Amino acid sequence: MIICGGYFDIDNCNKEIQKLQNITMQNNFWDDRKNSEKIINELNQLKNKVNIISNIKNNIYDNIELLNMCSDSDIELIDNIYNDYNIIEQDYKDFEIETLFNGEYDNANCILEIHSGAGGTESCDWVQMLFRMYNKYCERRNFKLKIIDVTEGEEAGLKSISALISGKNAYGYLKSEKGVHRLVRISPFDSNSRRHTSFASVVVTPQIDNNKDIIINDNDIRIDVYRSSGCGGQGVNTTDSAVRITHIPTGIVVTCQNERSQIKNKEIAMNVLKSKLKILEDEKNNEKIKNIQGNIMANEFGSQIRSYVMHPYSMVKDHRTNYETSNVDKVMDGYIDDFIYEYLRKEV
Repeated sequence: MIICGGYFDIDNCNKEIQKLQNITMQNNFWDDRKNSEKIINELNQLKNKVNIISNIKNNIYDNIELLNMCSDSDIELIDNIYNDYNIIEQDYKDFEIETLFNGEYDNANCILEIHSGAGGTESCDWVQMLFRMYNKYCERRNFKLKIIDVTEGEEAGLKSISALISGKNAYGYLKSEKGVHRLVRISPFDSNSRRHTSFASVVVTPQIDNNKDIIINDNDIRIDVYRSSGCGGQGVNTTDSAVRITHIPTGIVVTCQNERSQIKNKEIAMNVLKSKLKILEDEKNNEKIKNIQGNIMANEFGSQIRSYVMHPYSMVKDHRTNYETSNVDKVMDGYIDDFIYEYLRKEV
């Protein structure tokens, strides 16, 4: 079966499944738990792919058979076949995307960070708009989003926000969003209704679960505690529960303030820091680091990966793939699937 210019061989996939199943039956299989879990994970992924493609194939054959049986007067049956066609088409597209996930961390959860750039209050408002967009996308994908840290803007919006996004292939989907996002619109904060350009940078980092081997020297970090600035329920803003950890050798800074307990915030921040350090350890080559975390680009003119234009015309355009749409409102409601799809195809 041809998938996105490649070839998905279900027979070879079944052979690989049988091979992995034979390995799991060996007496010493669980001696190396880390390797065993990796094999089990790979086996489950292959089984899932076979099940999906088998269901798509069966649905196609069933509808072809129904189509050959029905006449022009079978309006209800034809409508059902048409509806099934749309479902099959979406299932195929979702499966095609999954075949594009070939990165080491694509199946991991991820930490999404949005930071304001050039544009002042406008930029802070843009951060909040982008966060709403990703929150809507996560709701549609059944991803779980949990805010880790938030810094509010002085007048409106957010200076920065970071969140843990959990779900199947969360990093694989959202890695396409790393980079600078540019907004052009009539400013609601400008009494003269002039057009403004704002920037926000998005950083996406995979959450590395097997980071127990990452040892952090106490002398290499600086821990600051402070009072939480965001809303978070009774008691959150009355104690110094927020935690900021600075890793001095690399300059990495992580913060967490969503929990009431300083201990819990520190634990979450340390896990995020370890995930970032794990990447640095695994990927010594600087170019590989850029592929995982994204190029750290200036948060200003000329560095954007995507432009969202609301005035004088409506258009969202990704400058890496040249994919564009005029339906800005739909994109801002979290319908960014086509942008992700085109990016993944281009990467392949």
